[in-house]
Amino acid sequence: MSNNKRILYISQEITPYLKASALGQMCQTLPGKVQEKGFEVRTFMPKYGCINERRNQLHEVIRLSGINLVIDDTDHPLIIKVATLQSSRMQVYFIDNDDYFQHHAVTDLELRETPEDNDERLIFFVRGVMETVRKLRWEPIAIHCSGWISALSPLYIKRQYAEDPTIGKSKVVYTLFDDRFEGTLNERFVEKLRMDGIFDEDLALLGESPVDWLTLNKLAIAHSDGVMAALPHAPQELIDFAQSLGKPLLTYDTEQPDIQAVADFYQNL
Repeated sequence: MSNNKRILYISQEITPYLKASALGQMCQTLPGKVQEKGFEVRTFMPKYGCINERRNQLHEVIRLSGINLVIDDTDHPLIIKVATLQSSRMQVYFIDNDDYFQHHAVTDLELRETPEDNDERLIFFVRGVMETVRKLRWEPIAIHCSGWISALSPLYIKRQYAEDPTIGKSKVVYTLFDDRFEGTLNERFVEKLRMDGIFDEDLALLGESPVDWLTLNKLAIAHSDGVMAALPHAPQELIDFAQSLGKPLLTYDTEQPDIQAVADFYQNL
């Protein structure tokens, strides 16, 4: 299949791997429905510790694992696992690592259980997805990001991977969704991004204060080619910000989704 029919999804949550949520349900339904329109779809999400690997039939993909990602001068091995979503026969890839995603039973997501690690968890997850897609040599026409753990994806695609033949030319869509976290990311977050090769001019939007949920989302919007407002969950402040930058905006009714409109949006960016 030609790459103009390939869509990559980077998702924070996908039902049924986690407890049902509005975001997880959307991240299950949308790719499945787009796949039914004749697109080739691949989806990535974190391998949270509360995901039951045996029940969900996850298995490690040895040929994709083994890369070490350096974050804040420390090596972190990248482990890739895969499963098939039975309802749609859609492949879901999981980004795993012992430092950021626990391997024992937890009652909640690491994003909330160990928020002090979220700055590095963000970087690791996004870079892990990018490096895996490069290894797959799978060229998507569009990369659709949902959930704040994917918020660095637009920046990395447009800057760190801009010259990459696999993903450098892909259009990036970011979902506006009220999945906010409390407080701020680690105060060294911006410093770690600089150490990862991100230039100050690309980080100006973050300012000098610790980064909160709203600012992180604005960074994602600024580097995206288009945004999708998931109604009724999209914060108006983020919709206004996207419109102020002149970003193409698609409203998406999570209760009655217009999948053809989404498919057209990808192809017209």
